[in-house]
Amino acid sequence: MGHQISPPLPLTANFPLLQRSSCFLDHLVFLSSPIKHRSIYSSPRRSSLSYHKPSCHRIEKNARLQRARVSFFQSTKSDGFENNLKQELLETIAPLDRGADATLEQQERVDQIARKLEAVNKVNEPLKSELLNGKWELLYTTSQSILQTKRPKILRANGKIYQAINVDTLRAQNMETWPFFNQATANLVPLNARRVAVKFDAFKVLGLIPIRARGSGRGQLEITYLDEELRISRGNEGNLFILRMVDRMYRVPL
Repeated sequence: MGHQISPPLPLTANFPLLQRSSCFLDHLVFLSSPIKHRSIYSSPRRSSLSYHKPSCHRIEKNARLQRARVSFFQSTKSDGFENNLKQELLETIAPLDRGADATLEQQERVDQIARKLEAVNKVNEPLKSELLNGKWELLYTTSQSILQTKRPKILRANGKIYQAINVDTLRAQNMETWPFFNQATANLVPLNARRVAVKFDAFKVLGLIPIRARGSGRGQLEITYLDEELRISRGNEGNLFILRMVDRMYRVPL
């Protein structure tokens, strides 16, 4: 009677060829060549190929390198998205004469882009950041007290408008240029890490005539986006302010 040869065991999940190692999942080894079955009478031969299992240290090192690569590319992608938003915002507000010529639709569009930038803001505590220090140029606002769109254009502030802040002294200064050169200085009282109460203490008309404030000049300001070159703020009445850094060394008078 001839010998019966048992069929090869099936390669299924019930036959665990691969097991977990003590440190990490072992490398999965896929054999591309078909399995050859030898006769039970054939002499066993040692394989000329050997597989060296990588050490736990090497596996973990490779995993750390992979995580670092993923983190780097995610950061680069995020920075690119943020820069594109900034460019889109600046291009949108450029023809709007600081907001004076903006229609309601354009105001809504600017607000939408600003909110997207605010959502990716990396400076969570701007009142503690050195990035806030210096003189900022006002590029866009919805504040009618600044735009004065109901006045004839010749009676508005047609030159550049600046706002300076020093976080170490908690002082702020608003400065108009042509044609009035009005100025105002204020103390900042932090309400949280992003919002301050603004208490004006002095005004200067035509850049020459000083007027002491009598407690009427008050408001609040929240810094919602901040980086090296751009700042977005919102007032307590819902007004939007977009500013660009022009002089980081400027100091507000005490």
